[in-house]
Amino acid sequence: MLNRVMLTELGFPGLLVGGALALEQLVAPARILFGQISDAKPWGGRHRTPYILLGSALFCSLAVLLIPLIFRLHAAFASTEAGAITAGIAAICAVVACYGLAVSLATTPYLALVIDLTDEEERPRAVGLIWCLLTVGIVVGAIATSLCLKGLDGVSDPSVLEPVLLGFMTRVALVVFGITLFATWGIEPKGQRRGLSRSEDREDAITLAAAWKLITCSRQVLVFFCFLLAFTLAVFLQDPILESYGAEVFALPIAATAGLSAIWGVGTLLGLLVAGLWLVPRLGKFSAARLGCQLILVSLLLLVFVGLSGEPNALRIVLFLFGLATGIGTNATLVLMLDLTLPEVAGTFVGVWGLAQAYSRALGKVLGGGLLDVARWLNPGADAYFPYAMVLSLEAVIAVLALVLLNKVSIQQFRDDTSTSLDRVLAAELG
Repeated sequence: MLNRVMLTELGFPGLLVGGALALEQLVAPARILFGQISDAKPWGGRHRTPYILLGSALFCSLAVLLIPLIFRLHAAFASTEAGAITAGIAAICAVVACYGLAVSLATTPYLALVIDLTDEEERPRAVGLIWCLLTVGIVVGAIATSLCLKGLDGVSDPSVLEPVLLGFMTRVALVVFGITLFATWGIEPKGQRRGLSRSEDREDAITLAAAWKLITCSRQVLVFFCFLLAFTLAVFLQDPILESYGAEVFALPIAATAGLSAIWGVGTLLGLLVAGLWLVPRLGKFSAARLGCQLILVSLLLLVFVGLSGEPNALRIVLFLFGLATGIGTNATLVLMLDLTLPEVAGTFVGVWGLAQAYSRALGKVLGGGLLDVARWLNPGADAYFPYAMVLSLEAVIAVLALVLLNKVSIQQFRDDTSTSLDRVLAAELG
């Protein structure tokens, strides 16, 4: 929603929007540190939930703060004062970067908690349930956004937009933190984490340096890291421009473009359910992940071609199919991700995989907005469709790269490499 408002209603350059929002992911190396800290430094006997709550409180507060900063920057652009513009851009970048740190602080221990509380057989069902509920949240959020902001259809006056968006974001932040508090209450038992039987002190004994040795001991870590980069980029390169695509090519108002996320979310929810309950158990993790990548590629090509018609209903159908493909690929990929993780240093490994996903989303936001600007600059007289088609076509090429990398991933090789290294690291750390 904010992408669309900044690009279309406020007229911000695409590279600025994508670059500023990408800072949320560029701070992702902190995920490794936060994961290791949550492994080794409990609060009140708990390793995960205190960090989840602290991160949630911070990112909810920063999300609200972002709204007035966006409109202050718009006023600075209107005044053409270089100092005010520079200060406004710096302030937005700083808040988005802090927001990214807060998200990393909350989400890395959260995924590590999934590993702590499940075994290998339970994990696919847990992943399916978690991501189904995540997608339900996206759908509910998109519908709520569409309904609450329906009165802004056709409005571009900043004095009208700012108070409505600020009030809406404040209410959302309060609801999100309240749900987080309720959901984490009592979920993590005090004391030692599940599945750590070799040494009572292991979680405190393995330092960040030792955990890094485990991460770098297998070439499969790098291969899967690159696959996650490509897969996530293939899904999210369109993220900063999709709602503007609906606005400029399909002539949809703000409320209608906000509803596009709900359609994508419903498709994703169905894909997660189909993959978790049927495809992954039936086909296996690798075959399901491969099918998901193939369907994402087809969906992106359809997303390019549907723009030629300018028909909103056709766009909605393609976005539903894109969501279905995303759900199938995401479920299988997450199960693979959790299999390529050592329970002894779960937080640190999750931090690495989160880093791959975050950097690809950051790159997607920069490339999505930047390529849109480049295409407009190269073809100043072209219609609105061409720049968006260029971005979506590149995204399809990246989906092909993800398929190639997936074929090089081997869970057995990862386990063989890390098992030997784990014994060596533990002997050194505990000796």
